[in-house]
Amino acid sequence: MENLLDLQDLEKSFGHQLVLDHVGFQLQAGEIIGLIGPSGAGKSTMIKTMLGMEKADGGLALVLAHAMPNRHILGDIGYMAQSDALYEALSGQENLEFFARLKGLTKKELARDIAHVARVVDLTEHLNKAVSGYSGGMKRRLSLAIAFLGNPKLLILDEPTVGIDPSLRKKIWQELLMLRDKGMGILVTTHVMEEAELTDKVGLLLGGKIIAFDSPSRLKESYGVSSIEEVFLKAEGE
Repeated sequence: MENLLDLQDLEKSFGHQLVLDHVGFQLQAGEIIGLIGPSGAGKSTMIKTMLGMEKADGGLALVLAHAMPNRHILGDIGYMAQSDALYEALSGQENLEFFARLKGLTKKELARDIAHVARVVDLTEHLNKAVSGYSGGMKRRLSLAIAFLGNPKLLILDEPTVGIDPSLRKKIWQELLMLRDKGMGILVTTHVMEEAELTDKVGLLLGGKIIAFDSPSRLKESYGVSSIEEVFLKAEGE
């Protein structure tokens, strides 16, 4: 299988604080990897560093076999940051159109994709409203819709379901699992342990290190517990 993400001994410090301590793993096409860990564990920093938004102090991060930043592969990556980066003076529709054009979608693809992603995140009825009038949850849903645009090879989602109600969260995960089954690679950070149970592999990031990395079933078996939440608590206690 093709490695879409290859992290090797990634290191990052801010001043004297070591945030990423030799982090390494691979993500393949047709796979969902979930990253869990307490706030401040380094999950968002890891994503920013591998995407070239922060400069690594050591190690290697290859995204679609390229070191980042690399503008030539941006159209193959769907990225949703922890903070929403939206044009609030524009409508939801205009935001989607803008980012769809950046990804190189044709006019026909643009209309089809926007209609689909708006349905997935339940924003169809709100697309003509200015984003400045959106609630926090609606902005998260729009950011997620933007990440879905263009059927990217790799989807990187940093806490995508924060502020989203359980029924819509379930619908979003149905979409993620369907995309995975079509061959997309997905990296998702989450604080929702039920979501971590749905992934193919779970990585537990603590103190800048990945201290556990395996399928949910194997992690539960190795720690002798019945849920990923218990794995998290037991590993954190150790």
